[in-house]
This record gives sequence, structure tokens and C-alpha cells, in this order.
Amino acid sequence: MPVESGSSAAARQAKQKRKSHSLSIRRTNSTEQERFGLQRDMLEGQDSKLPLSMRSNLLDLFSQIEREFENLYIENLELRREMETLNDRLAADGQTLEGADLAKGALKTKASHSTSQLSQKLKTTYKASTSKIVSSFKATTSRAVCQLVREYVGHRDGIWDLSVSRTQPVVLGTASADHSAMLWSIETGKCLLKYVGHQGSVNSIKFHPTEQMALTASGDQTAHIWRYMVQLPTPQPVADVSVSVCLSVCLSVCLDLLFESFYYHVCLSTSDNLTYCWTHETNISFYDVEFSDKDEADGEVEGPNDCPSVRLATTTLRSHQGVVIAADWLLGGKQVVTASWDRAANLYDVETSELVHSLTVYMCGRRIEDFLCELTHCCTHPTQRLVVTSSRDTTFRLWDFRDPSIHSVNVFQGHTDTVTSAVFTVGDNVVSGSDDRTVKVWDLKNMRSPIATIRTDSAVNRISVSVTQKVIALPHDNRQVRLFDMSGVRLARLPRSNRQGHRRMVCCSAWCEDNATCNLFTCGFDRQAIGWNINIPALLQEK
Repeated sequence: MPVESGSSAAARQAKQKRKSHSLSIRRTNSTEQERFGLQRDMLEGQDSKLPLSMRSNLLDLFSQIEREFENLYIENLELRREMETLNDRLAADGQTLEGADLAKGALKTKASHSTSQLSQKLKTTYKASTSKIVSSFKATTSRAVCQLVREYVGHRDGIWDLSVSRTQPVVLGTASADHSAMLWSIETGKCLLKYVGHQGSVNSIKFHPTEQMALTASGDQTAHIWRYMVQLPTPQPVADVSVSVCLSVCLSVCLDLLFESFYYHVCLSTSDNLTYCWTHETNISFYDVEFSDKDEADGEVEGPNDCPSVRLATTTLRSHQGVVIAADWLLGGKQVVTASWDRAANLYDVETSELVHSLTVYMCGRRIEDFLCELTHCCTHPTQRLVVTSSRDTTFRLWDFRDPSIHSVNVFQGHTDTVTSAVFTVGDNVVSGSDDRTVKVWDLKNMRSPIATIRTDSAVNRISVSVTQKVIALPHDNRQVRLFDMSGVRLARLPRSNRQGHRRMVCCSAWCEDNATCNLFTCGFDRQAIGWNINIPALLQEK
């Protein structure tokens, strides 16, 4: 009678055990309906403020989670037995070969290595199956330091620019393609005032450094200066902006063989229309049926009906022959500079509204094609009479007005596509962003080459730099907003999903570090501005 080898017997035993476990799974599934019926009857008999349909959905979802945990637990037991079998084989081989000659010693070494490698492979494979789940919880750190606080909704078209006033009361201003500019209460999200004096898209908005005046640039080839008087409403308690009612559940099941804890993160909204997303090796989530971005964009947004309007400008600046794409106050607020698609940056006197100087873009001593020299942005230095303008010809220019008799200009080349914006920092730096998907940091004392280069995966729009911590906020065409430090180290990416964040191109960002509620604002072509709370010290500490 043939004698069965130890390895064959172990394999047959493992096969029988797997078969018995598969039978137990079928027995479990056969009684599921009865168990669910009993649990539903128990729920109906309990007192709860939740609707019955909501409680039924909760029961179904947690039952599916329980079944998945059962399957994982059974798989874990099977793997544990297989590893025990391999260890038994290793021990048996060691006992058999212990008294053998040197030739058999080589076989012992080979068998030991092969068995050890197989055991290690099983461990690595099973641990990898949970790595995605564990990594999904590492993202909660960035979400904790970058939180969406409030959404400002009311424009009927995309928002090009936004800015925060520098005088009391502190308000948020937005400039939109719907021919209007709006002032918002930062704390409540309520529209306080609407300016409708332009006949074209409002492309930028900036506030006077000391007075309640706003400067807007428009596609109607003009820039307007208008006064405002607003009264801030009483702040209301901050509500959850993501969902009306949200239940977060963190379940931990101890699997003592290969890992200590196993996590699922479940978010349940109060909507009855839930879509269940599930994969075997990743976390599970529950969310409303995802809507189409196109459908949302095509829908009409109701603007604020009780918002007062201003129709007449205090001063109208006319001299451009093309779209005025940006405007800013020069140091002191007595002069303003505008940038236009007609290749000119004009300097105006605010009191007389007269044109003081026109700065026309040249290259290599001669005028180049019109469409290549369209200006895209302008920015003034916070403490000096300096202006930086960016252009479609891949350059940005530094204009010096510190000497009234000499208006010097320096041209800087460092990008390969349109420079969408260039801004000053409080120190001696200039930060430029471009459609070539890069952002570069320059030193005003030595502009020959950038001191830092940030490479991204999407075109960069109007950037901003925080005053005290010098954190750069990059709004992208791909709906993302990223934060970097001045040395080019990435700090965070603002959270974005189908529930929160921008759903269209992000056009602009603006810091307001003095505000305790929201210290960063972004706007985009999804017709909304968003206020974020960024814990900058925590970001810098994690770096």
C-alpha cells in the first residue's frame, strides 16, 4: 500500500478545511434573509427620530459591511493555516535532513529558502491588500488643516477675480463675467452690495488701501472707481457645509495574524437616494448620485434678491482700445494702473481721472504682433512704487515709478507660455505663474534666474502669496488649488470632491490672514467663491 507523503497530506487537509469553510459561508448566506427580517422587526419596535427608510438603509449597509468582514476573517484563517502548514513542512524537512550527509545539506538549504520566500510572499501580498485602506486615512491630516468653511453663491456666470478689503468693515469682493461685482460678508456668506455699472465682463476687483472704494476693470474697455457703504450682518452659528446630517463611523476589527487593525470609513447622508460604492481592498463610501458638471453649469443660479445695487461710478477711466483685464492701486491710493489687451499698461490720477503715463509693450526694440503682447495681469508693490505686468509673449515686466521723471522698465524671460500673473511679496521677491504649468520665484536683487521653480500638472492662473508666512496659493485649470512655500516645497492640496470644492477652472486666489474664519479665498468658473480655513503653522510644521 503506497504511503502518502507529508506534503500531500497537508495539501489534502487544507483543501478539506477550505471546503468546510465554503460550506459555512453558504449556510451563513442561507440564513441572512431570516436574520435581516428579525433585525428589521427589532428596528421598527425601537424609538428613533430617524425615518424608517433611513434606518432600513443603515441596516442594509452595515449588514454588507459585516458580511465583508466575515469573508476577510475566513480568508485570514485560511492563510494562517496555510502558513502553519508551511512552517510544519519546514520543521519536518529540518528533522529529516539533520543527520544527512553534506550533499543533502544543500537540499536542506534550498528547501528552507524556497519555503521562507513563499511564506514572506504570502505576508507581503496580504499586507498589500490593506495598504490602500490605511493610506486613505493618511489624507485626513491635510483635510484637517485645510477646511472648506463657506461658499459664496450668487453670480450668474464665472468669477474671474476676487479680493479682500483692507479697511473696516472687511468684506470679500468678486468680479464676474455676468457684468457685475459683488461684496460679501465673509462670516455669513451674504451678499451686501452689487455693482452693475459695467457693460462688459468684470475682470478684476481691488480695494483702496485706506478708504471704502473699489477699483474694477472690465471688458467694456474701461476701469471704474466706485464707493461703497455696507453694514455687516450678525454672524450666525457655523453649520456643516458638506451635508445636512452626516454620520461618520469608524469600525475596527482585530485580525491578529497579519495586521493589528482594519478600518472602514463610512459617511451616510440623510438623502434616501444613496449609491453604494464598494471594492474588496479599499474603503467604502456612501454618497448621493453624482450629478453632471454640465447639467449644473447649464442650470440658472438665482442671485441674491435683497442685495442693494450701485449703478454709477465715482470715476471712469477711459483710454484703452481693448479689454481691460486687470487694475490695481499704486502705493498710497492716489494713482491706479490698468492692464489691457491693447498691449498697454496705463497710469491714471484718481482725483482728476487723467492719464499720467501709458506703458506700451515692446520687444527687441520693435512692436510685435498684437495678440502676442496682450497683457494678462498687473500688480503693484505693497511698499514701493513698483508695478509688474504679465503678458502673453511669455514675459513679465517690472516698471519703476520711484523716480517721477524716469519710468524704467525691465523685461524678464523665464516661461515658455503665457504668463498669467506675476505678484510681489512683502520682501524682495516676485512670483510668476504661467500656462506652461510652472511657477517661478524671483529675487528682485538678482533677476537673472529664478531662485525656485514649481512644476505642476496644469496651467496656473492668478496666484497669491500670504503676507506673513509667504505661502503661495496656486489656482489651476484642472479645478485644483495647491499650496507651496517660497522654496518650492508642496505643503497641501485643498480638498475637492463631488460634494465640495470647485467644479470648474479655478481662476484666482486671495489671502486674508487676519480673518479668523476664512484666511484663503478662491473663485472659479463654477460661479462660486469659496472661503477656506488654512492652518498655516500646522502645514509648515508637517513640512
